[in-house]
Order: sequence, then C-alpha cells, then structure tokens
Amino acid sequence: MTDAPASLPPPLVVMALPIESQGLFEREHVPVLFTGLGKVNAAMTLAGVLAQARAAGHPPPRVVNFGTAGSRHFKTGTMVGCHRFVQRDMDVSALGFPLGHTPFEHLPAQLEFPPMFPRLPAGLCGSGDSFETGAARLHCEVIDMEAYALAKVCRVQGVAFGCAKYITDGADHAAANDWQSNLPRAAEQFWELYQQLLAA
Repeated sequence: MTDAPASLPPPLVVMALPIESQGLFEREHVPVLFTGLGKVNAAMTLAGVLAQARAAGHPPPRVVNFGTAGSRHFKTGTMVGCHRFVQRDMDVSALGFPLGHTPFEHLPAQLEFPPMFPRLPAGLCGSGDSFETGAARLHCEVIDMEAYALAKVCRVQGVAFGCAKYITDGADHAAANDWQSNLPRAAEQFWELYQQLLAA
C-alpha cells in the first residue's frame, strides 16, 4: 500500500471575495485566502503568501482557486474544472503581437497544468480586468477576473495549481443579476468539491 494521498501538500483555498464563500468555509474553520478582484490583486496577494511560506521553510501548498465565472459555452449552474488559462485582455496587437500574448517573456500565452478535478467538464478560462457582459475577443469557454494571474504565479514558483469555476451567468446583459442570485449554490458546490479534494 502507498501513502500517496497523505503525502500531498495541504490545499490553500483561494477566492476573490468573501461573498463567494457565503460563510461556509469560515464556519468550518477552513482558512481562505481572499485576494480581492482582478489580476493585480490576485497575483500580489498569492505571491506574498507563497513568499511567506517559503521564508518560514514550509513546503509550498497546493493552490486551489474556487470562483464564480460567466460562460457562453457552459450552462449556468455547471461546475467547470479549469487547467488551461489565457489573459483575455492582454492586447499589444498594435505592435504586431497576437491578442492574449504578453510580449518579451518566455512563458506561453496559454498556461496549462495537470487537471486537479478530472471528473469535471474542462474549460479554457480567460481572465481579464472586466466583468464581461459580451463575447470575449479572445477565445475562451469560461470568463473570470483572477485565475490566469493565480496560475501565472504558481507556474513561475513551481507550485501545484487547480481551479474550479461555478458558472453563475451567461456573460451577457443579465450577468450582474444572475451572478448575485447564484452565489449561494456556488458556495455549496465549492464546499462539496473541497471535501472531495481532501478525501481523494
């Protein structure tokens, strides 16, 4: 017999906002790293926590991002496992670079990780600093505001990264109202998925 599950590093749950947890994780005394909205806040907050762990001599955690997202590909109410990420609002096309490519860096435009939630339907996640209510210019199946930044920090630092997004809206004119009304169900499914992750 092996002790593989016990040897896995503990998960660090990362969400953008406390409203996405709806108090479920807090009531069970599970620490959650809330980053705030957007790619800058996400990258800055996660990088700081990982640096603190490294300075203290702790092994890096598995970073697990739970969050809400829009989609014109998946139905509202679907939980999607994301392991591929693009930056949908990186646009240096005026200098001849393809949409989504960050010039003058060695990383690929699309970041990819081993799937942490292989039983979930998989979707390409496009992150950008806008609450999208229309079709994204760069192809993606899931639209959020933080996952690419979190994935990039983990890629640079060699940390395991998993991501699950609950589709709360269709990234359309009704997105804001749909997002609000679907938050409670999203939090319930995040909690269920977290428990499954611990039991795996």
